[in-house]
Amino acid sequence: MLPFSDYHSHPQGHRHQPWTPELLQPWADSARRHGLREIAFTDHDRYHAGVDLDALDRTREANPDLALRAGIEWDNDPVTGAAGRAWVERHWDRLDFVLGSVHYLGASRMFDSIGEEAQLTDRPVDESYRDYFARVQAMAESGLVDCLAHLDLIKIHGHRPATDVLALVEPLLQIVRARGLALEISTAGWRKPVGEVYPEKKLILRAKALGIPFTTASDAHSHAQVGENFERLGALLDECGITEVAVYDRHRREMKKV
Repeated sequence: MLPFSDYHSHPQGHRHQPWTPELLQPWADSARRHGLREIAFTDHDRYHAGVDLDALDRTREANPDLALRAGIEWDNDPVTGAAGRAWVERHWDRLDFVLGSVHYLGASRMFDSIGEEAQLTDRPVDESYRDYFARVQAMAESGLVDCLAHLDLIKIHGHRPATDVLALVEPLLQIVRARGLALEISTAGWRKPVGEVYPEKKLILRAKALGIPFTTASDAHSHAQVGENFERLGALLDECGITEVAVYDRHRREMKKV
């Protein structure tokens, strides 16, 4: 199967670059070339000043064959996170989809950035994992997200806990199920040092057993990355017996056959 939706993309590409039809159109074109029918634009909340929902509406008018979803990735940035939350709350009714993510473990720099491995290794790796998943749990309990992004991002530099990761994640998965949230399956990990899908297969299978729905995503930071490795992702969905994925319209979830 070939996934039809990419629910994690960054048109601004980690810099302030206001949304315009000219900025968004190459993303729509790339989605179409990859056979996608839906794409969610989910810039980081720290760049919310560049998110122009009216510009997205004009882009939708020019691309009636695609479902272009208004989204945001709200993370736990210690500097901008509070302002990001306020923006999400103000614009909730015009947004289709809110991703929740954790990129900070108390420092002012994202732990998943190049050169930031020490944030994970200056203490026992298991402790870093527990800290990370506790922060993701707080995001899941915020009441302000539809889906959690790259659930096991903590593994990005290749460091693994001594404890079975399933035991560390199980309490979080129970909360995800209770809150009615989705988890994304993201190809981004395949292009990172860890070289593994987010989340790893055994976490996908456990979430599936709990009845947690999934979105499919590339975490594209360039329109050239839209739908990246989706053939490989389709094979993984087949292996895991996943035949439906979640899509969103004004936060209303619908399950669609892949």
